[in-house]
Amino acid sequence: MKKSLLTLTLSAAFAVSAHAQSSVTLYGLIDTGIVYTNNQTGHSAWQMATSSTQNTVFGLKGSEDLGAGLHTIFKLEQGFLLNNGAQAFSGSAFGSQAWVGLQSDPYGTLTFGRQFDVMNDAVGPLTAGFNTWGGSIAAHPFDNDNLAANSVVVNNSVKYASPVYRGVTFETMYSFSNKAGNFANNRSYGFGLSYAQGPLNLAAGYLQLNNAGNGSGAVTTADTSANFIAERQRIWSLGGNYTFGAATVGLVWSHTQIDNVAGVFSFGTGSYLGANDSTAGTLAGSLRLDNYEVNAKYAFTPALSVSGAYTFTHGAYNGSSPGWNTAMLQTDYALSKRTDFYVEGVYQNVHGAPADSVLSHAMLNTLSPSSTGTQVAVIAGLRHQF
Repeated sequence: MKKSLLTLTLSAAFAVSAHAQSSVTLYGLIDTGIVYTNNQTGHSAWQMATSSTQNTVFGLKGSEDLGAGLHTIFKLEQGFLLNNGAQAFSGSAFGSQAWVGLQSDPYGTLTFGRQFDVMNDAVGPLTAGFNTWGGSIAAHPFDNDNLAANSVVVNNSVKYASPVYRGVTFETMYSFSNKAGNFANNRSYGFGLSYAQGPLNLAAGYLQLNNAGNGSGAVTTADTSANFIAERQRIWSLGGNYTFGAATVGLVWSHTQIDNVAGVFSFGTGSYLGANDSTAGTLAGSLRLDNYEVNAKYAFTPALSVSGAYTFTHGAYNGSSPGWNTAMLQTDYALSKRTDFYVEGVYQNVHGAPADSVLSHAMLNTLSPSSTGTQVAVIAGLRHQF
């Protein structure tokens, strides 16, 4: 009996030792609040909302040390709606992220699966729409440049990220259509370059989507990842920020070209607005958008901060010149390292768009469209990370 017990104890000790260099972590983020909107489809609204600023998710991530600076890494993540428990990506077990890869300390990281695009990785963190101090609702109109908080997830992707060299990181990605005999139909590719040294951060990126939303492929409508249904969408972006003391200020520019656009995804309604849409007008032809954002954040104390951002978006659409003004102001108080409370107001006005087009309706991200060219929303929310 004593010999059997000793054998069992030693076996357990060896098993723990064998797995000592591996780790699996359960993690998540919950964002919920009460939202007042002055106009959604012609009516004011009080609503309980989730993911107004950050995606509400839970997931598993892990790594295994293979030796010589090489690691196996993975992440499986699902988004969900806190107010009713539904999946954010309907029908997907891990719709938010699902990837596996190899990480080499001297050579960089190579990952495979469903991932966020590289431009979002590089330039996104410089925008208000990406960060907790602004969030998804403060993103550029229709999130036309994919810079909001991880809103577009790309299937069938191979991504490479270099190690940091003197503050510089390079990323590139190719996402397959996975269609036999139709290699270029619904594929995506791009790159991102970032520099971080002391108080200065700079980044630039390019992303191209071919036939996004066209059935299965890199970016689909079934999982709500496609922002636009179009023949081609090309995005260039450039940004930077600088921190001095308790303040951080930033500037971001992006240019989006959308060819043969047929519709745009409405974050709040879960449907596409476009051709033959009687409630919001039509959308067809060529669309060009330039976004100019200035943002700032100031920490009064380690717990209390205030932030703001303003974006002017200049458009060109079938001979018209629509323009959007989007402004955000937030105050945030951290109750602990993992829990914070925030109050945020966001305003959007659009002018110059054809009256019969989707573009003539203000539409803050995560909300249904306004019946007019103006929309205002105020949120009181609570976030918790685990």
